[in-house]
Amino acid sequence: MAEMPLIAYKILTQDQMDTLEHARVFLGAPIDLTDGYIHLSTAEQAQETLEKHFAGQTGLWLAAVDLAALGDTVRWEPSRGGQLFPHIYGPLPLDAVTAYSEVAYEPDGSLRLPVAG
Repeated sequence: MAEMPLIAYKILTQDQMDTLEHARVFLGAPIDLTDGYIHLSTAEQAQETLEKHFAGQTGLWLAAVDLAALGDTVRWEPSRGGQLFPHIYGPLPLDAVTAYSEVAYEPDGSLRLPVAG
C-alpha cells in the first residue's frame, strides 16, 4: 500500500469549531456519530468533500489533524469512488490539531489549506 499522508483535514461548522476550541475535544458531527467514526479527508479529497457535503454552507472551518498523534484510532477505509479516507475511531482532541482556519479559496478556486504559524 502507498504511504499515507500524516495530515488530514476535518471540516467543521462554526459551532463545532467552538466546541473543539473550548472543550479541547470534538466527539463528532451528527454524521460522524451515526457512522461511529469521525470523517476526515486528505488534502486532495477536502475540496470535493466540501462541494459534495457542505455545498451552500457558510461559516465553515478546516482543521489540519496530525494523524500520527492519534495512533491506532485512525483507520484508512474505502469510501467515495473506492478512495481511501482517514477515519478516527474515537474523539478528536485539540492537541492533535496542528492548524485551523476558516474555509477560504485561492484565486484559482482551489481550497486554501490551513498552515501553522
